[in-house]
Amino acid sequence: MKPRLDMIGLTVHDMAESIRFYRTLGLDIPDPDGGPYHDVTLEGGIRLSWNSVEMMREIEPDWKEPTGQRMTLAFLCESSAQVDTRHQALVDAGFTSHKAPWDAFWGQHYAQVLDPDGNIVDLFSPIEPQPL
Repeated sequence: MKPRLDMIGLTVHDMAESIRFYRTLGLDIPDPDGGPYHDVTLEGGIRLSWNSVEMMREIEPDWKEPTGQRMTLAFLCESSAQVDTRHQALVDAGFTSHKAPWDAFWGQHYAQVLDPDGNIVDLFSPIEPQPL
């Protein structure tokens, strides 16, 4: 069997606030049990997990907070309107817009927001053809 991507883990300072962000984005996430770890299986079968900074330091005592953006989570939306709506819902909930919605040259309607730990989260959809 070939290895397959099964889970993406987020290291978070405030699990409740991070989960609030991803719920506002539209993910169905059950309430965590209060421990240092929580996960949910997303549509498509990949798990998303939340791991507290304290747990990471317990596992790896020399763990250092990363700087810079090396990876992003990109969420496909059903339309340009949904990109705009999700982006605005996150901003209205107090989260930071990194880039307001725009039509990207590669053919997608795109927006970027920051989760509570500063990770860039992309929202995108194909650009709908305009009526003639």
